[in-house]
Amino acid sequence: MALLPLLFFPDPRLHTVAKPVAAVDQRIHTLVADMLDTMYEAKGIGLAATQVDVHERVIVIDVSEQRDQAVVLINPHLVWTSTTTHLNEEGCLSVPGIYDGVERFDAVTVSALDASGQSRVVQAEGLLAVCIQHEMDHLLGKVFVEYLSPLKRNRIKKKMLKAQREDAR
Repeated sequence: MALLPLLFFPDPRLHTVAKPVAAVDQRIHTLVADMLDTMYEAKGIGLAATQVDVHERVIVIDVSEQRDQAVVLINPHLVWTSTTTHLNEEGCLSVPGIYDGVERFDAVTVSALDASGQSRVVQAEGLLAVCIQHEMDHLLGKVFVEYLSPLKRNRIKKKMLKAQREDAR
């Protein structure tokens, strides 16, 4: 499969709202495989199609230690959230090297299609729940730094732009 180029904050394409996948066909199978390869290569635990400039509702996640338990969510929809939340330290492949606290639900239930197009329900808590919420935000055009104060967000934006300029040299 192929490694896909990642978009980096503050790229405006990261704010694009993803459209539903019309059919789980060969194109989507290839996208999922490429996203998994990209996520594993980048040492990430989750990746939304938005982050690779494909604006369709596709998420891949693998929070396992062995990196062998991929979860594919196509057209995910939150059907339940816990009443309790927790401040979690988050990072993002689109905002490399930046970590900060984001308040997330402790547990969620999501309905989605899997990689074969079959309907499934995923009940998640802990790291998997956090990752699902983080990646679903990407599908809505939201990057985790948007939960931070404007001051922190602007500092991160400046840092990212400086790093991108230096990489371009």
